[in-house]
Amino acid sequence: MKLLKLYGTQGCHLCEEAEQLLQQWLAHMPEQFELVAVDIIGDDALFEQYGVRIPVLIHSENGRELDWPFDMRRLDAFLG
Repeated sequence: MKLLKLYGTQGCHLCEEAEQLLQQWLAHMPEQFELVAVDIIGDDALFEQYGVRIPVLIHSENGRELDWPFDMRRLDAFLG
């Protein structure tokens, strides 16, 4: 199973939109990916790196990053 990390924070409406879109995409491939939401607020290094970019999706297997905004087409290209 491949791990995906969604960097964001609570109260971020864009992060919520990104997570909902990812959940819809992942519903078609439940055995292939695991999604973990990472709150950047508690980590100074993550906040410095991603604070103005969230939400950001990280593919842990290859380290690639996908910045918001993204849609189903961009998710297919990124994860496919």
